[in-house]
Amino acid sequence: MSTPRWITLTGRVKKGYRVASGPSKAYPEYGSIEKQKPYFKKLGLDLEHTFNGTLNIFIRPYEFRMVGPEYTFENVEWTELTNAETFSFSRCKIEFREKEYDGWVYYPHPETKKDHFQDASTVEVLAPFIAGIEYGDAVKISLNAMEIEITKAGSVGNAMAG
Repeated sequence: MSTPRWITLTGRVKKGYRVASGPSKAYPEYGSIEKQKPYFKKLGLDLEHTFNGTLNIFIRPYEFRMVGPEYTFENVEWTELTNAETFSFSRCKIEFREKEYDGWVYYPHPETKKDHFQDASTVEVLAPFIAGIEYGDAVKISLNAMEIEITKAGSVGNAMAG
């Protein structure tokens, strides 16, 4: 693994679909992250230190795109309630109230998902529990520019790299 080249953006915590933390209408007995973690661990990524839900960070006017994630797991059959999905992960850092947390950008590939899509300005993050964080709070997110491309919404190319 090469040394990350961090790009830091300010974003806001936004409410997600509540499927990751669950239970939900889609998964009435569990949250999807809790159910997925053992599969990711078997494939080489241990996420036990992370909260069983995603932190959804809205970064508009920017958008992101995975270009070379540290991990990609294809055709993960983690539940009988949906089709197999592909997931990618890239290390990130979250700063909230002057404290930094190591986390992972969690990217379920939309081409393998049936529903619960995020727009390109919403970064889903798996991180340890962060006390006091609420919807609407400002956070700083540092993303690895070698694995994630950041552009202004509506533009083309890696406007933030370099």
